[in-house]
Amino acid sequence: MDQQTQLFPVLVCILGIAGIVVWHLQGRARPTARLVVQIAFFASMTAALACSGLNPFRYDRTDLDGAQTLLVTAKTLWWVHLSWAVIGFVRLYLVLDGRPREARLIQDLVVAVVYLGVLLSTLAFVFGVPIGGLLATSGVIAIILGLALQSTLGDVFSGIALTLGRPYVLGDWICLSDGTEGRVVSSNWRSTHLLTAAHNLVVLPNSVLAKVGLTNISQPDENHQIVVSVRVAPTRMPHMIVDVMNAVLDSCNAIVKQPAPTVGLVGIDASAITVELQFRVTSPAQRGPARNEIIDLVYRHCRAHGVQLALPAESPLMQDLRMSDPQHAVAPAQDLIDAIPIFSNLSQEERDTLAAAATPRSFAAGAEIVREGRSLESLMMIKNGVVAMKSGDVEIARLAPGDFFGEDGLLAGVKEKHDLHAVTRLTVYQVDQAAFAPLLSKRPEIAEDLAIHLAQREAIGASSELPANQRERRKLDLLHAIRSIFRSQRESANG
Repeated sequence: MDQQTQLFPVLVCILGIAGIVVWHLQGRARPTARLVVQIAFFASMTAALACSGLNPFRYDRTDLDGAQTLLVTAKTLWWVHLSWAVIGFVRLYLVLDGRPREARLIQDLVVAVVYLGVLLSTLAFVFGVPIGGLLATSGVIAIILGLALQSTLGDVFSGIALTLGRPYVLGDWICLSDGTEGRVVSSNWRSTHLLTAAHNLVVLPNSVLAKVGLTNISQPDENHQIVVSVRVAPTRMPHMIVDVMNAVLDSCNAIVKQPAPTVGLVGIDASAITVELQFRVTSPAQRGPARNEIIDLVYRHCRAHGVQLALPAESPLMQDLRMSDPQHAVAPAQDLIDAIPIFSNLSQEERDTLAAAATPRSFAAGAEIVREGRSLESLMMIKNGVVAMKSGDVEIARLAPGDFFGEDGLLAGVKEKHDLHAVTRLTVYQVDQAAFAPLLSKRPEIAEDLAIHLAQREAIGASSELPANQRERRKLDLLHAIRSIFRSQRESANG
């Protein structure tokens, strides 16, 4: 080899050593600049090898003879810089992809494959080592190690599968099917670490984590639903219980308002009505405070509205109550009065007085109660049976026990907007104007509640919803009519 040709291997060695020094001086904090330098040195070394006529992918037997040791060093440095350039591209891709920590397992795997490939290539193309036999021997060794490290390898490949599938990322709160839950704080080849709400660190092997059902509470965000069940004694109509529970959710500050929380009736028997309060919280840390506030508000609102919480089904006291008071055959007028929302402002004594003035009345199945355009002169509360509300031949709605009708004519002198028929045998309690007059004189606010209810009842079956100003105007007209009728009642009684 002439002197001019030897200059190129020397240049390759100088560039290789300089590249190593610069690579270490830049550090890991600047991966992009580090990659640019690596590419620049590697390109310069490749050009120098090409000019010298050396092929790094071919083994030459003279490479190890005497002065040719310099060429072996140059080719070895070239293979080292090739591995670093490939690894730099992989790391840069992971950084630009925005998930360097989550893809650490993949990065380590790629780095290991690159280094192994470069090592075998160096042995084969630089030193002439026959790697065929080496690969055969290493295959046998790999089988033996695979059998010995079966569980460890299972964790490794499960970790790779979890990293590729990305069911969670670092910082996510996950819940497993066995009840374990916590925030993912680290993940490596062997295991994943969860920090629980009790501030304990749970170490889960990746093979176990890949087999269990997993719920990621942090995706798409950490808002998630909680359900609280409440058992209420059946002393009030179910729709009244729903209204009370809606008031509970409306007054809670620790829950998410959008989407709106809901109340569902999920069961009923002789001892209790079961209600589910479904609401969302902003994060797992808010579950405890939100549930505490909900339970506190359930107690307060139930006490305020006279709603009783049910005893546990297995309670001995519950068993005694079932034996001593089996079932009420029919609800008395008092229960119907208590179930009507417009009478909620009355005292217990006033409700008792109104119930005492109620008289029963029966209708046969199919009987006409009132025709459209006529008015009823008493409030009728359904004790048992079903009433159909019709407009011509079209059925608009049906009324059930606990519902009431006739308030239009009784309170405001308004004629009925629909035909009312008894679908089944019907029993009602009716209250006339004479019983209402003293109550309205003592409780003027009842007139406003009645006007609101009448305006809402008129909207049933309407083809389109009235504007807000017209609804308010109609309510005021009804309020004026109610006060006029009962003012005349008082004047007649005084005269």
